[in-house]
Amino acid sequence: MAKQEDVFKKVVSHAKEYGFIFPSSEIYDGLSAIYDYGQNGAELKNNIKQYWWKAMVQLNENIVGIDSAIFMHPTIWKASGHVDAFNDPLIDNKDSKKRFRADVLVEDYCAKIEDKENKEIEKAAKRFGDAFDKAEFVATNPRVLEYRAKREAILSRLAKSLEKEDLADVKALIEELEIADPDTGSKNWTEVRQFNLMFGTKLGASADSATDLYLRPETAQGIFVNYLNVQKTSRHKLPFGIAQIGKAFRNEIVARQFIFRMREFEQMEMQYFVPPGTELEFYENWKKTRLNWHLALGLGEENYRFHDHEKLAHYANAAADIEFNFPFGFKELEGIHSRTDFDLSAHEKFSGRKIQYFDPERNENYVPYVVETSVGLDRLFLAIFSHCLKDEVLEDGSERTVLSLPPALAPVKAAILPLVKKDGLPEFADKIFNDLKFDFNVIFEEKDSIGKRYRRQDAIGTPFCITVDHDSLNDNTVTLRYRDTMEQERVPVSELRRIIDEKVNFRTLLSKI
Repeated sequence: MAKQEDVFKKVVSHAKEYGFIFPSSEIYDGLSAIYDYGQNGAELKNNIKQYWWKAMVQLNENIVGIDSAIFMHPTIWKASGHVDAFNDPLIDNKDSKKRFRADVLVEDYCAKIEDKENKEIEKAAKRFGDAFDKAEFVATNPRVLEYRAKREAILSRLAKSLEKEDLADVKALIEELEIADPDTGSKNWTEVRQFNLMFGTKLGASADSATDLYLRPETAQGIFVNYLNVQKTSRHKLPFGIAQIGKAFRNEIVARQFIFRMREFEQMEMQYFVPPGTELEFYENWKKTRLNWHLALGLGEENYRFHDHEKLAHYANAAADIEFNFPFGFKELEGIHSRTDFDLSAHEKFSGRKIQYFDPERNENYVPYVVETSVGLDRLFLAIFSHCLKDEVLEDGSERTVLSLPPALAPVKAAILPLVKKDGLPEFADKIFNDLKFDFNVIFEEKDSIGKRYRRQDAIGTPFCITVDHDSLNDNTVTLRYRDTMEQERVPVSELRRIIDEKVNFRTLLSKI
């Protein structure tokens, strides 16, 4: 646990030191769980967006993208169920005066049981070596089976209690498990109560005439209320999808773990409209497709897993999360949901507008069913950033910190570095910069020794460093250094664009999906 905390602290520190993420309003002591993306963070974030948009919209003939408004008619949130049902179970500790999500306290308790499970497996793997059969061990070892049964029983009870809104039983479960405030150890808890997560605001020129609105808690409803407009203007037949990237706002009870859980965040969502009765088949297909999209990033298959929901949301008939192994354990990264026809039917009822599709093959009108994929952009940023940040000991005993991002996502694709600030080298390097800047985000840097500049570029994840020396003036070649291997080769200036493009083009990532 201590090691994980150290890794996480390094992630937060590195993100600030190298211009990825800053505490928002820091000169005024900041705001809780609100962050700003710095110059390198904004570039990385935009590249992640591009990867998602190209994979979702550009590569799929039957998926289009929109950008709906943050302010929406207040009845939308009544129809969607957010006004009545968008709640988290809240519990306070009477001694520490701290507030927690009751379900998260129980889930964290279960995560500790899972850690014990994994330690048993790791010990056995070391003991038996190559002869170790993990599947057989997990299926037969009494201690592992006991841990697993206990964890599953707790999570099952929690899911049933939340589904029935039996908050008294949620508190009883916390007390039976003797769960304590993680900071103070106190077990003196209040009752569990529901807390609505939406931020309220007003629209209007004066207080008397202002309309009560909400900052949208999700981007999906902007897609649903535009279904008719998009379907008619795009002339798509079912199945087809509508994708969107946008900000959402939730008044989280416990916003924590850096950018993992924030009050202002960004979602990348796609709603796929399908004929009734086919939704579960498309649901399974999208689970596989979305996992493959993540795996193409090269973060390691072992760092992903599916978690099927026991407690389904009011709109779903199937739901699963793709979880990622963050520095603080496996947590939700993306949700895939079969939302049935709940949303469109609800908007049809509340708006009084007919929201249906005429299916020429079935010769009937119906409200489409929906399969949703929804990934948190900030969480994905954290997953990629934390996994790619590494400390390496080199052959000469020295160390370096490297951010080994997929080259297509790197904030800066290449750094142009004149060896010295004289003898015409800066001018030669500047010509290379001005030639490459139309195709790639490149930077020109001449401060400090070449070794320090290499280390700085390693730390922000730059795939290539281009060093201009005195020989460059004579033979029109430069030294090209590769971030991951630190290998260097002499290449003609005329070849730079081709070499860089082969590594950083999104085609490299997209072709792996």
